[in-house]
Amino acid sequence: MPAPQRASTARQWVWIGLVLVLVAAVVAAVAVVWPRGDTDRQIAHRRTVAEAWPGGLAHQPGTANQPRWHETAAREAGRASTADRLAVIADQPIATWLTDPSVSDTVATVRSVLAAAREQRATPVFVLYAIPDRDCGHWSRGGAAEDAYLPWVRAVTRALSGSHAVVLVEPDSIAQIAVCERLLDTRLPLLRAAVRALSGHGLTVYLDGGNERRVPVETMAGWLRRAGVDRVQGFATNVSNFYRVDQERAYADELADAIGGDPHFVIDVSRNGRGWRGDWCNPDGAGLGQLPHVTRGTTRLDALLWVKTPGLSDGSCNGGPAAGTWWESYALALVENRKRS
Repeated sequence: MPAPQRASTARQWVWIGLVLVLVAAVVAAVAVVWPRGDTDRQIAHRRTVAEAWPGGLAHQPGTANQPRWHETAAREAGRASTADRLAVIADQPIATWLTDPSVSDTVATVRSVLAAAREQRATPVFVLYAIPDRDCGHWSRGGAAEDAYLPWVRAVTRALSGSHAVVLVEPDSIAQIAVCERLLDTRLPLLRAAVRALSGHGLTVYLDGGNERRVPVETMAGWLRRAGVDRVQGFATNVSNFYRVDQERAYADELADAIGGDPHFVIDVSRNGRGWRGDWCNPDGAGLGQLPHVTRGTTRLDALLWVKTPGLSDGSCNGGPAAGTWWESYALALVENRKRS
């Protein structure tokens, strides 16, 4: 081969080698950003606060507002001081929990709350809480049967379709995997199927994001991706818990970075007015957090919510009644200890 041709061929191989090195570098970079199995991720459009929360937060109708029931009963019984204090809770927008495996009863609740929200021209917040093996058999055990859960979710979705409601999907369902290994193989695919059922109906959906002390961030991020977080608005943190907003916000931002794709989040501030009290179950000294509201939409934090209904017990612990049961003395203590600024 003549010398000029050999030189030209050598240059070609050099360029080919450089291109191969560049391609390898790009592939390696993508592998770092997207974990294995996520290279084909399709991330949904994350809505602005104005898109996701038109009109701000809706208040529950009297038929769904448990604190209002007890305020009214106290007032009718001549206990005006107690009624006034319970009104501090009842007057705020509180999420409506859907816990009954009965489709007909659940749909009736949804329709009642949606009707009230339409009158207010505001956004209602619902919590799906009927997943099979709920709470891994602990204080809030129960939920729908394995073969009934997805039909229940689809029925709820049909009732909500077009309402622009916010839906928080199964609080604690993902974080609890860390302490309930039997859930690992079945829980995430089931949640992904629920997300698939909820998608495409004009709803704003958030999955369970745990809280700052539950699960390592990278582990939680991987679980959320497997549960379908790429198809929804994001995740919710601190649900029914007591961590301060600054702590939860730092955790949520770190988790969002680990997930990738800029997921948004909401934080439950219903009972975090005094911060962590050393226990998650009816801790002594807890107080109502700041008033629920949507944000201005300048960050990934969409809203601070009252997700847990203040006054409902966490379980038969620290002197409380069964989980989900009204506990007046605890409700009054939350009001007394509330965050006032």
